[in-house]
Amino acid sequence: MFDLIDSHSHLDATEFDADRATVLARARDAGVRRQIVPAVAFDTFSALRDLCSSAGGLYPAYGLHPMFLAAHKPEHLDALPDWIAREKPVAVGECGLDFFVPGLDPEAQRHYFRRQLEIARDFSLPAILHARRALDEAIAAIRRTGVRSGVVHSFSGSAEQAEQLWKCGFLLGIGGPVTYPRARRLREIVATMPVEFLLLETDSPDQPLHGRQGARNDPALLVEVCECVATLRGAGIDEIASATTRNAERLFALPASA
Repeated sequence: MFDLIDSHSHLDATEFDADRATVLARARDAGVRRQIVPAVAFDTFSALRDLCSSAGGLYPAYGLHPMFLAAHKPEHLDALPDWIAREKPVAVGECGLDFFVPGLDPEAQRHYFRRQLEIARDFSLPAILHARRALDEAIAAIRRTGVRSGVVHSFSGSAEQAEQLWKCGFLLGIGGPVTYPRARRLREIVATMPVEFLLLETDSPDQPLHGRQGARNDPALLVEVCECVATLRGAGIDEIASATTRNAERLFALPASA
């Protein structure tokens, strides 16, 4: 049986309201024993905390996602350090920059992102980053603020950008996109990168796998992501499962699996 960690799952999303317990059970039956569940907006923090405390193997992260910029207020950013000090999450996030979606004010995004990186640094926590059409700027912000570790989830950058992130102590979150044959650059990076910088994720309910376009993504499907990565690397699935679980345990300071 696998012991996989989904390093990025939005199990608290409304898409799971009707069958969340079944989804969680299905994931565990498949070998996805633990999930990192990052917040996207301040008004979801309490429900996320309650979800993660109600079931074993769910670990919250708290942050303000750039795509939900309209929901953020300055007082949310001010309250974040107190929330983190009290709740002791495994990471700060999901935070970052999105220069792809129209209508998201770049300067406001930068303000929220920079402050969250500083909070992650001050609490010695990893940062969970969303960086779409913004990876170079995100890397510069990491360097400037001195945050020491984290993950760029759904990594879609170049090999050069990947190497820059590794030097900053950041890992790459790899999920559904790697299963698409047309994702040649990503697949080549995943095939050859040092395994110690690799994390597996689903980004459930988003980013469905190849052949499942238009369907809700589920944490149980992390097994298929793992199988794809193993095939690309010419490795056994058990080897990739074990390595990526160790990587997640190290990054998020989780207890080692038995």
